[in-house]
Order: sequence, then structure tokens, then C-alpha cells
Amino acid sequence: MKQGRQPALEDVAAEALVSRATAYRYFPSIDALLLEASIDIAVPGPEELFEHESSTDPVARVERADRVLHDMILANEPALRAMLAQSIERRARAVEDGDLPARQNRRTPLIEAALEPARDWYHPEDLDRLAKALALILGPEAMVVCKDVLQLDDAEARDVKRWAIRTLVTAARK
Repeated sequence: MKQGRQPALEDVAAEALVSRATAYRYFPSIDALLLEASIDIAVPGPEELFEHESSTDPVARVERADRVLHDMILANEPALRAMLAQSIERRARAVEDGDLPARQNRRTPLIEAALEPARDWYHPEDLDRLAKALALILGPEAMVVCKDVLQLDDAEARDVKRWAIRTLVTAARK
């Protein structure tokens, strides 16, 4: 795309030094790949998110990560729902053929960076479990639960997620 043209999935595979079969295993079409790439660009990296953050409070930092992800999810909801559906479908096919490509994991690096200044406040096992529990709250799956299952409006969804973040971060310290 930087070369000023719309690439084919085969072009991307060649550039990435992977086979066409591998590229198609991860992305059924060039549109799916471009969708994933656009979402990847929309999510800030941990360094970018926390570069001007002076707080070491893990609750405030995780809430910041959640706010940024929540806003990105709202701005890209149709695309993220399509990616989520595609991921679920890919997972179902993988059960049959035994081959499951890894799904993108953009939230864990943000969560780990949010918790990093407070790393010494937790036992390593508790910190690991906390990061995994927070991954249940941050991301498009949580948005689907809030909107579709619980039928919450955006303000209430944010409140519920903030409560869950505070509760988990506090409980893990005990």
C-alpha cells in the first residue's frame, strides 16, 4: 500500500516470506487482511499510550488502556464484529482440520504495560492471572457482551467495565 497500489494477498505473502497457503490460512481474502491491518494501526502501542503517563496507579493506567480500546472499538465496530465473526469461524474450521492460526492479541501488551509500574505490588502468579482476567474486560468481546447480551448503553458499559477493573486490580493485591 505504501507503494501506491492495492496488493493481492499473494503479494503480501511474498513480502512476508510466507507461502500463499499460510497467508490464506490467516486471511481468507485481501479485504480481511486490510481490515486487520487498519485495526492494528488504530490501536496504539504500549509506549505510545503511556509515554506521557506519570501515574503508577494500576487502576488509572488500566482504565486509560480500556478508554482508548473502547473508543477504538466504537469507531470500528462493524469491522471488529466482522473480524470477530471471522475468528470464530476460523476456530470452528480449525477444530476439523487441526490447524489454528493465532489470533491477534493487541490488548495484552497494553494491559502488561499498564500494570508494569505496580509489578512489585503483586505476586508474579497473581499478576499473570490479573492480566488474563483484565483481557476478558478489554476488547471487542466485552463490547458484544455489553451491547448485545446485557443491552447496556455506552455510558453504563463504561461504568461496569471501570468497576470490574477496579475490583480485579484491588482484589489481586490482597
